[in-house]
Amino acid sequence: MRLIRTSLVLEDIRPRIRELVTAIYRKIPTGVGSEGAIADLPLGELDRLLLSGAEWSVQRGFGSSQDLQFIEESGRLEGADPALVSQRAKERGRSQVGTLGSGNHFLEIDFVEEVFDSEAAEAMGLTEKSVCLMIHSGSRGLGYQVCHDHLTVMNVAMRKYGFHLPDRQLACAPIESPEGQQYIGAMYAAANYAWANRQVMTHLMEEAFLETLNISPRSLGYRLVYDVCHNIAKMETHVMAGKSRRLLVHRKGATRAFPAGHPQVPAAYRRVGQPVLIPGDMGTASYVLLGTEQAMAQTFGSSCHGAGRRKSRKQAMKEAGKRDLFEEMEKQGVVVMSTGRRTIAEEMPEAYKNIDEVIDVVHQAGISRKVARLRPIGCVKG
Repeated sequence: MRLIRTSLVLEDIRPRIRELVTAIYRKIPTGVGSEGAIADLPLGELDRLLLSGAEWSVQRGFGSSQDLQFIEESGRLEGADPALVSQRAKERGRSQVGTLGSGNHFLEIDFVEEVFDSEAAEAMGLTEKSVCLMIHSGSRGLGYQVCHDHLTVMNVAMRKYGFHLPDRQLACAPIESPEGQQYIGAMYAAANYAWANRQVMTHLMEEAFLETLNISPRSLGYRLVYDVCHNIAKMETHVMAGKSRRLLVHRKGATRAFPAGHPQVPAAYRRVGQPVLIPGDMGTASYVLLGTEQAMAQTFGSSCHGAGRRKSRKQAMKEAGKRDLFEEMEKQGVVVMSTGRRTIAEEMPEAYKNIDEVIDVVHQAGISRKVARLRPIGCVKG
């Protein structure tokens, strides 16, 4: 999940919002199997990307080296091993860098509707009515294939290690086992791919704004606020039973929420805490929050990743019927573009829980603290 801020305000772009959404849609291929944002990568070059993550993209002109300090793990996990990524996964990934997946993945234009913590918002460069962009996409077909490949291996390994679980999706193996280490090496490579992918899309969205509005980079004031993972396992230090321990923290549908003063929080935010990005649905709002000490004590420095579904995709499709959801969204003030109607139906606002209620629970529980509420005005879905 990635948040970018600009120097623009709502009034600067409201009359041009359809042009901007169209420009982003044309720049960034979207949907199942989308490809072609940049030239297909030779396998050797793809291996370099899997090792270097967002740095690979920056070295090739997609963004600036300054971006890396505002990405979780600086956009690169040590220990990634491209040799553990299958040939099938690599074939799927070599043409998909800089593309948006399907389902709940999106590219969004927002404005800051309300600020709750002025000090933190100022540190992030967020002011009321300022225009922001959000990117929700990951490791595309490569990451899906890595998961599929190692799920198969782990299901066999569970019998070997005597594990009995009610769902094959919970398949696992001991961390230090050959199967566990192989998965970690491949997963880290997929995480690096996701960071490289979002970095390329960030640059392409900037180009869309510059070309459509015919303004200078200085006038646009385009800058990465933060990029945080929401489906990853990695080694971190936490206190358990009064002792500091190295643990493999697996966040699935969750996001990191480290507090002020933590050494892994970027220097620019260390006084206030790590930005936590929680999207809602395309018709209501998303939130920027801060990590807290309470999160470190209760949730291994984690917060929820999004509003969460209240209706299955199948149920949403059924209820959507013949409704013109594109027109409905536009009447709500949101211009939406997508490769097809199906995704919009599956992702319609009613399919998700009330984001304001979810955020209030997180805030009141003390595991993340509200900074700003963002309202969408333009959205591209896969």
